[in-house]
Amino acid sequence: MSIKSGKTISGAVQELTFSRRATVVGGLQVGIGVLLAGRMAYISVAENERYQLLSESNRVNLTLVPPRRGWLIDRHGKPIANNKTDFRVDLIPDRMKDKKKTVATLAELLSLDQEAIDRINKELKQASSFQPVQVATGLDWESFAAVSVRLPDLPGVSPRQGFSRYYPTGPAIGHLVGYVGIASAEDYKANPDPILVTPGYKIGKDGLEKIFEDRLQGKPGAKRVEVTARGKIVRELDSRPDTPGKALQLTLDIDLQDYAARRLGPESGSVVVIDCKTGDILTMTSMPSFDPNSFSDGIGQTEYGMLRDDDHVPLRDKSLKGLFPPGSTIKPMVGLAFLEAGLSPDETVNCNGGLRVGNRVFRCWNRRGHGRVNMAKGIYQSCDVYFYHFAQKIGMNPIALMANRLGLGQEFPLPVASQFYGTVPDPQWKMKKYNKPWQAYDTVNATIGQGYMLASPLQLAVMAARIATGKSLMPNLLANTKRPPAKTLNIDPKHIAYIHDAMSEVVNGAGTAGRARLPLENVKLAGKTGTAQVVNLDHGRGGKDVAWKYRDHGLFVSFAPADNPRYAAAVVIEHGGGSGAAYPVARDVMTFLFDKEKAMNVLTDLEKGWGGTIAERMDQKMTAYRRKIGAEPVPTKAPKTPEGASPTTEAPTTGAQATETPTTELSD
Repeated sequence: MSIKSGKTISGAVQELTFSRRATVVGGLQVGIGVLLAGRMAYISVAENERYQLLSESNRVNLTLVPPRRGWLIDRHGKPIANNKTDFRVDLIPDRMKDKKKTVATLAELLSLDQEAIDRINKELKQASSFQPVQVATGLDWESFAAVSVRLPDLPGVSPRQGFSRYYPTGPAIGHLVGYVGIASAEDYKANPDPILVTPGYKIGKDGLEKIFEDRLQGKPGAKRVEVTARGKIVRELDSRPDTPGKALQLTLDIDLQDYAARRLGPESGSVVVIDCKTGDILTMTSMPSFDPNSFSDGIGQTEYGMLRDDDHVPLRDKSLKGLFPPGSTIKPMVGLAFLEAGLSPDETVNCNGGLRVGNRVFRCWNRRGHGRVNMAKGIYQSCDVYFYHFAQKIGMNPIALMANRLGLGQEFPLPVASQFYGTVPDPQWKMKKYNKPWQAYDTVNATIGQGYMLASPLQLAVMAARIATGKSLMPNLLANTKRPPAKTLNIDPKHIAYIHDAMSEVVNGAGTAGRARLPLENVKLAGKTGTAQVVNLDHGRGGKDVAWKYRDHGLFVSFAPADNPRYAAAVVIEHGGGSGAAYPVARDVMTFLFDKEKAMNVLTDLEKGWGGTIAERMDQKMTAYRRKIGAEPVPTKAPKTPEGASPTTEAPTTGAQATETPTTELSD
């Protein structure tokens, strides 16, 4: 019995109270047990698939395998851009614990220089958490293995073996083909595909690589691997192979492209060659250029600075975006306009070195004069006075119309990001642009390719091809495309033949480009020289004693064979000092098309005097630039193709003057 607050509690009452409590507690326990059992049953039965997947994800990693890009090949099936086997290391920012320590460790393992370290740190700050940052590519096996064995201590580091883009001819093709690079945050925002943030995956960033991205990119594969809790790979479970992108065949002849780039040497300029039968572009070279391999591998700040600061502007495609006064190269076109307007080719004018137009005397390039000049002599000796005189009689409109028919001022339907189409001036154009009437001196200037007249090297090559064939040839870059045959220009064949003979005389007779004769039997070159004034004659015309940016441009248009044209070409040497810098290049490039061995022998000797090949001269330039800005010496580069790998392990699925010694012969 218990006494509490003066009341007596019997044992029976106490026993009853305990039993109630026990019943309540027991009921709660049973209820909880039932709930737990029900939850376990629900998890094991109803959500079995979900938790099985979660469990599997802790044990198995599923990763995308970047697809191999489709090859770019030339007209003969030779690679322009292919893929090489590659060992690489990337960083995944959101998986890294200590970024500074990780980068320092990788720098030690891979012997990275300070510039590479700075680039990695900068990209880590700028990259989104999911965006991979490239550390190094083209690694040898030892470096790749050194990183792989340290993975448990390097979270966020992703070493991979795969394929990377490779451009066998490097700078020779840089402007046209472009390059590939890691997708940016903007790229992912526009297309949130997981493959874009997969380490090692790159997309086209410029040129044909960008324009044909959908065709070249292919479809990714996938790989399932069993891993430990720390992410170490235990074994590969299964995989699905990638589907390579489709190959893209171009009209280019990559051997000719490489030769033309090398033959330009240290000059700044362009070479364009067109097949007169089809309009196919065989080469469209612009130098100096950049190495697309450097951009695709992740170009350093110093190398980019060297390209950016170069006064020869290696980042600009001069074939498509370089606009130059065409100079006397348009005189055959003007001659055709005269003939079409009814001027007899036998009509003459006396050239005594100049012609007064209004209150100003316009000089001929030959201050001594050419004497009595007809149309043929006006072309092959490039007499300015002849064209000054008769252009005023004929007027500018017929000349402008002929220029347009021959391709000047046109934008061609090519798969390129952009092209500049220059200016073919006429009275209506001037009134619209400047609200000023056309004057006689405008006609005189335009007639010799100066004044408002501007053209690109591609347009000049098209002009040469249309004069050569009498047809409205359109330039092509894509091979095996169905296109209608070129239409006739409806120019009298006798007029075409007359201009052909005059242009042949430029090279093979008493013309201004005797040194452009081909060193071949039975193959004659027809052409026309051109010198485009940059500044005042007294200041701009000259050789090495004149600053490079003040020298005249040198131009030359041509076709061969002269009696049955197969190839047409245009060569422009920016600030070359005159046409003497251009036509030797055209001569050697045309020689290559008919006799490669002779052309290569010439090139080998020239490169010795220039300081080596393109790659060797770029290395020398880089060394000088580093010294200039006080940067540390450039480290020895690893081979472009890693040890034990081949660049062709997979097949495609469907400023200084260095020209020859200036000539003493006639020049315009």
